[in-house]
Amino acid sequence: MRKGIKDKLRQLKENPRREIGAHPLHGKLTGKWACWLGSNIRMIYKIDDVQKEIIIEAIGSHKIY
Repeated sequence: MRKGIKDKLRQLKENPRREIGAHPLHGKLTGKWACWLGSNIRMIYKIDDVQKEIIIEAIGSHKIY
């Protein structure tokens, strides 16, 4: 499972807006993105295009929303 997550994070690094089911969030989470890392593991993150960084804010089950 860890190898799978590492591979997904590498994919996300290449294109944080298109890979591994990435999608923008709405409502109180507007400006943040979410993707899935595993069967029930979600990640919420922000994209800083100026610094070229992905800032991870939360990882967990779907309850992190």
